[in-house]
Amino acid sequence: MLGISLPTFVIGPFLVYLFAVQLGWFSPTGSLYPEDIVLPAVTLGAALSAILTRMIRSSVIEELGEDYVRTARAKGVSERMVLFKHVLKNGLIPVVTILGLQLGVLLAGAIITEKIFNWQGLGLLLLEDGIGKRDYRLVQGCVLVISVTYIIANSLTDFVYRKLDPRIRLS
Repeated sequence: MLGISLPTFVIGPFLVYLFAVQLGWFSPTGSLYPEDIVLPAVTLGAALSAILTRMIRSSVIEELGEDYVRTARAKGVSERMVLFKHVLKNGLIPVVTILGLQLGVLLAGAIITEKIFNWQGLGLLLLEDGIGKRDYRLVQGCVLVISVTYIIANSLTDFVYRKLDPRIRLS
């Protein structure tokens, strides 16, 4: 529940305070060392992983009650095969939907996370050079890149749908 309810601008400074200031395990800002990616990655991934975990759980619980699962068990298929071949394959379709839609949230959260951890990226470029200096062309370019990335992610989501369920046709 904490991962879903806390936004990145709360999780990021909390992680910096706990793991960089109090424990001294990580540096609070920068991208000089490979371990400097841990705190920004956890900040961005907390909400996404919490939502995906809840979605996978509810999908699996729903699929376990279906008739084809009872039929597979009655035929003597092992429980492991039932879970991986039948339940997870059919239960992943709503999860793929959430995953595709969460990419937009991930990109928006990356802007805040880059500012908190002082990472050089598209978000910091958009904030400091684009919006801060009123460079409208740069803002438009950054928004265009984010939009194209979002469109590509949705197209890949449709492709994964087709792989998971061949009955879904591309039109």
